[in-house]
Amino acid sequence: MAMINTSEGAQGKVRRVRASTHIDMTPMVDLAFLLLTFFMLTTSFYKPYVQEVAMPEKADLHTVAPVIPDEKALTLVLGEHNKIYTYMGQPRAAATAVTDYSAQGVRKLLQEKNASVKGLYVFVKPSSKSRYQNVIDIMDEIVITGVERYAIVKITAEDSKLMSAVH
Repeated sequence: MAMINTSEGAQGKVRRVRASTHIDMTPMVDLAFLLLTFFMLTTSFYKPYVQEVAMPEKADLHTVAPVIPDEKALTLVLGEHNKIYTYMGQPRAAATAVTDYSAQGVRKLLQEKNASVKGLYVFVKPSSKSRYQNVIDIMDEIVITGVERYAIVKITAEDSKLMSAVH
């Protein structure tokens, strides 16, 4: 916005011209709206991905759990220090392997088992020493590898003993 100087000068007197103290805010407002538009647009593009996990209802005492064959059940026990204790079927110390969350660790294991075992069931058992981020990471790996049947199950005393025996 331009300022118009309307002062009438006196004849013959030289006066010092005062500079206007008005600041033009138009570029600042343009920049503010440009930044506001940019951030509104970028946040509308970012949609967080939510993975839905169907949790079973509380079973009564008369409900019988389905029987899953040992060769189709892979159990992942989440331990401390980002370690995963894995076994197929029933827990046995000799058949338990220890892996981690890397692409060469649990992802490779899940890909191999999912390819070789038709109708694989994966049971995730977080221990009290594992972190919440470990559960999120293992669920991401399950989705990445395409495992269709999985469940989050409470850890048993047998699994805790198995972790301490293998550790």
